[in-house]
Amino acid sequence: MPVGENALDSPLWRPSPERIAASDLMRFIGFVNEREGLSLRTSRELHAWSIVRPGLFWSAVWDFCGIRGEKGRNLLTEGERMPGARFFPDARLNFAENLLSRSDARTAIVFRGEDKVEKRLTWAELNGLVSRLQQALREAGVTAGDRVAAMMPNMPETIAGMLATASLGAVWSSCSPDFGERGVLDRFGQIAPKIFIACDGYHYAGKRLPIGDKLQPILRQLPSVTKAVIVDYLGEAETVATRLPNATSFARLIGPYGARPVTYEMLPFGHPLCILFSSGTTGVPKCIVHSAGGTLIQHLKEHRLHCDIRPDDRVFYFTTCGWMMWNWLVSALASQATLLLFDGSPFHPRESVLFDYADAEGMTLFGTSAKYIDACRKAGLTPRRTHNLASVRLITSTGSPLAPDGFDYVYHEIKPDVHLASISGGTDIVSCFVLGDPTAPVYRGEIQGPGLGLAVDVWSDEGRPLRLAKGELVCTKPFPSMPVAFWNDPDGRKYRAAYFERFPGVWCHGDFAEWTRHDGMIIYGRSDATLNPGGVRIGTAELYAQVERIPEVLEAIAIGQDFDNDVRIILFVRLKSGVALDEGLLRQIKSEIRRGASPRHVPAKVIAVADIPRTKSGKITELAVRDVVHGREVKNKEALLNPEALDLYRDLPELQN
Repeated sequence: MPVGENALDSPLWRPSPERIAASDLMRFIGFVNEREGLSLRTSRELHAWSIVRPGLFWSAVWDFCGIRGEKGRNLLTEGERMPGARFFPDARLNFAENLLSRSDARTAIVFRGEDKVEKRLTWAELNGLVSRLQQALREAGVTAGDRVAAMMPNMPETIAGMLATASLGAVWSSCSPDFGERGVLDRFGQIAPKIFIACDGYHYAGKRLPIGDKLQPILRQLPSVTKAVIVDYLGEAETVATRLPNATSFARLIGPYGARPVTYEMLPFGHPLCILFSSGTTGVPKCIVHSAGGTLIQHLKEHRLHCDIRPDDRVFYFTTCGWMMWNWLVSALASQATLLLFDGSPFHPRESVLFDYADAEGMTLFGTSAKYIDACRKAGLTPRRTHNLASVRLITSTGSPLAPDGFDYVYHEIKPDVHLASISGGTDIVSCFVLGDPTAPVYRGEIQGPGLGLAVDVWSDEGRPLRLAKGELVCTKPFPSMPVAFWNDPDGRKYRAAYFERFPGVWCHGDFAEWTRHDGMIIYGRSDATLNPGGVRIGTAELYAQVERIPEVLEAIAIGQDFDNDVRIILFVRLKSGVALDEGLLRQIKSEIRRGASPRHVPAKVIAVADIPRTKSGKITELAVRDVVHGREVKNKEALLNPEALDLYRDLPELQN
């Protein structure tokens, strides 16, 4: 129920006692109490116990969630080493088996490709498709440890490909079909895939975008590929396949095989499942290897305990296959939920398309980004007046910090009685460090709390814990979803440098954060993008939260420019069509920042731009803009969705004085 207004200590929402009692989190607390002889009462008490007794906690998660496999007797070895700790070192399991525990006639997947394509698969049909694909991959010589790479939309065939790959113990990696040739090769060229799966094209904002011509030079530079598979989306798969070396259509690949029970390779808990890639805006992307067991148990914990996902729930996340949230979404099958997939523009063929989808399919978890919520607010959408949304219990937001105004908008204009969970983690851990709590209140602008089993904290530059002060987001103890390794990093040097150089033996995530008085957290942006005027660290999200409240400003990006032996804040704004950055709007922007943040936050320069560069997963990229402004080369433009936007920031006369 919504409570109060925007006072700092008045929650925007508080779950009812009945909702708390019915949650899987409270059931899990009872489960732990009974088996360990404890008397835990709240999620905070559970979290405290989980980081003191990690082996027992993760063992309880395994049993409560019903993970299929052999757990083994040892729960955790070298539990104080990071990296180096091993969870369930004797365990044997298969990731795909845990996602395909059902084979009935209920719906497993619903897919919408804008307004062009709609498909549905039952659990039985999904199992059958995975079986046929597994047989074809095995016939093609795929075995445990081989890599299967996919350049695909978020569609059922992609999920079947991932599950068939995992069933054999092979390693999956994916990106979206809008990637350019160089971006694909910078990723897949490092991991030498045996199989390459791609679509014939995709739809976006009503446009039909074939990619056949792009595939030939890509495959020519991936000599490890023994078979290319083209999935039909635009109706051109057969034609595209005939023009490519060692290629066939998806239909022809699985055609000879009938559906039969899927077989599963039983593998160690730490066996590689997938390779994800860093954004790559500062160089060739890092190849981050995640384990089957670590990914599975972490996602089950987040889905069941933090998101309260139940069998037959309808789970949606707006994501591409190049973002870790796709992997997170797919894992909801392990909770026996139905996946609602969407590919294309979230505003086509109309601005309300995702809310239409929510009503039509009975969506229970609506997963999106802070940028989408802000875009809906700027567009004046009022879903609570135009849609039912009765089924939606949880709205999650990630990708960038959700500003306080975004919280207000959700509760005022989308749904008053909904659990809104701002979540934050990353590709590095294929999950979240801080996220929602279905048993706790939601406060304006705050992430509710740390993930269970994760010893999350905020540290000063000197390595001291901070309360109610900004610092580095760290995790002081090991957890199962830490990467297995980086690909092509045999001595682990790159891996250790990425997370453990700042504070030896402690994971330093690279986020600028602060604990709140409610034991929640605020993320202020990436540490390497923080601004340092006069030596004071300022998170970019602090500026965005203020300036993006102004209706004329669609979005903004801030950098620190080296100037006159100091750093000055430069704010770039993208304005609504027909709006000019005149003196009145300039004063309003600076006044809003001064009033809502502080005088130190007020930018030295505010400059209007026509576009803001962003990564393929939709995140704005301050570092690339900062490099352009300082005349430095942007090393990997292929990582950007719109690299041409960088030219708007080059050699600006306003920045010369």
